[in-house]
Amino acid sequence: MSNSTEALVTGFILLGFSELHHLRGLLFGSFLTIYMVTVLENLIIIVTIRASFQLHIPMYFFLANLSVLEILYTSVTVPKLLADLLAQVGTISLSGCLTQLFLFLSLASCECFLLSTMAWDRYLAICRPLHYPAIMDSRFCLHLALGAWMSGFLVSFMPIVLISYLRFCGPNVLNHFFCDISPLLQLSCSDITFIEVLDFVAALTVLLTSLLVTMVSYAHILATVLRIRGGAGRQKAFSTCTSHLVVVTIFYTTTIFMYARPHAVSAFDLHKLVSVVYTVVTPLLNPIVYCLRNRDIREALTKLLRDPRPS
Repeated sequence: MSNSTEALVTGFILLGFSELHHLRGLLFGSFLTIYMVTVLENLIIIVTIRASFQLHIPMYFFLANLSVLEILYTSVTVPKLLADLLAQVGTISLSGCLTQLFLFLSLASCECFLLSTMAWDRYLAICRPLHYPAIMDSRFCLHLALGAWMSGFLVSFMPIVLISYLRFCGPNVLNHFFCDISPLLQLSCSDITFIEVLDFVAALTVLLTSLLVTMVSYAHILATVLRIRGGAGRQKAFSTCTSHLVVVTIFYTTTIFMYARPHAVSAFDLHKLVSVVYTVVTPLLNPIVYCLRNRDIREALTKLLRDPRPS
């Protein structure tokens, strides 16, 4: 194939949910509603934590970071999906595709690191309560949060650089609703073996590292809680961890299914369905599961609505 022919492929057609074209209006309304609710509820949590002095503790500082991340995470894919549903034909340039992929992978990695940081914070609070205030001061919390954000972007940088050097000779039809790595690689006419292996190793490293920290933290938490005498004490200790465990379970289950398996390029209909879960549904549910069921958040929000002045 000539270089001139290869140079023609500078953009892609996103199929999205073309098989459900007769439900385009319903899909648009549903995704728009979910997106608006997701952004609104995460903004409420951020404002509530910022305005309530009693929530200025490490656990809620990390929750605020998670809410910021969820807004960015869902904003990488959903607005483009909505625009494509309106236009009826989704298109994206090669540079736009790489940018979307980089932001998506980076924010997903950030969430892994942030969730493991939150688990470690709960471990210190429950298992090392006397040392907790000295260790988790505001400066150290800031360093942990910055480390989670920076690590997520750094770990995704090299795969994107390598993908940017691939040649795309056609076809240019991407069977997804956003630029995900597996369907994108299948459109390249270059040898993708090394990038597939690198992507698999990078995804597995991020997932296993963060999951290991989370599991070890909760193993210590469980052992500590079981030694607490009295049901009330155990319930109070578990109440600060249950929501986090639900969020972690949903996030890691879908993410491991999608990215931590070799040749994750088959069954694209299932691929898209699972992608909807962790790009659209999970950011919607996380604030409800994690924060809005939290008594401190509810009390702070009620107080803020009665008296909007910072407390």
